[in-house]
Amino acid sequence: MKYEKLQLRTLEIFDQAEGDDILSKLCDYFILGLVFLNIVAILLESVSSLYVVYGIYFKIFEAISVLLFTCEYGLRIWASGARCKSTEPQFLKGRLRYICSFHGIVDIIAILPFYLQLLFPGLDLRVLRSLRLLRVFKLSHYSTALEDLFSAIYQERRSFVAASYLLLLAIILTSSFMYYAENSHQPDKFSSIPNAMYWSLITLTTVGYGDVSPVTSMGKFISIFTAFLGVSIVAMLTGIVASAFTNQVARKKVILEDQIREAMKDGILDGNERRVLEKMRLEFGLSEAQTQQMFRQVERDNR
Repeated sequence: MKYEKLQLRTLEIFDQAEGDDILSKLCDYFILGLVFLNIVAILLESVSSLYVVYGIYFKIFEAISVLLFTCEYGLRIWASGARCKSTEPQFLKGRLRYICSFHGIVDIIAILPFYLQLLFPGLDLRVLRSLRLLRVFKLSHYSTALEDLFSAIYQERRSFVAASYLLLLAIILTSSFMYYAENSHQPDKFSSIPNAMYWSLITLTTVGYGDVSPVTSMGKFISIFTAFLGVSIVAMLTGIVASAFTNQVARKKVILEDQIREAMKDGILDGNERRVLEKMRLEFGLSEAQTQQMFRQVERDNR
């Protein structure tokens, strides 16, 4: 029992802090600060003048960071045994679920480039350095933003797929028309339909770099039509994602409010119920003001 309590306590420390858990809050701030400093260090390493002078310090900081991240990863795997299911093998005990989860994959990616460099010295260092930037995703341990985005897109997947299909269709048609209109006049820029897709995608997304532009009257007409079409499609995609995000927040509020109503049926909130509600509030990323408003609404309804 003490062993399992130690595992649960380790998970509480590494997970987002709840209530007045000072140790968990300190751990959160430390990891957040370490991730932020790692991103800054990786960015500064790309400045050759700084790396020539301070290269040894960058390497020392990288080694220390990897050691700390490795310890964190190992402790998370060990502590995940407290979340086992009765049907799981004894040696796994929920650990495989963490390793294969989004957070587990992010945690291993945070340390993998360092060990790959040690095992395979011939690997391209630029690729490894770019992989180290993925450590920024470790912040997802303390923010639900990415999960909210993926969940929102999944909930509206049919609308998103339909809009994406329209975008793909527009790219194929406009690049084909532009190829036939401009190929004879600009064979270097519109040498094929796949090559013309670059111009089509840039125009449809309303960026329009200007490095590839039509010179014929028909090409200019197609370009104008493509630009208007792009505004419509991008607005559609943006509206779908924005609406999905709004619905996601609304769903969280409904779930939390239902939980508050259930907890306040007897008119009293005990310590355990408060901890559960606070944990839900943190997981849903809702502010204390929003939660207090829900409490007041439930109290008014119960009168």
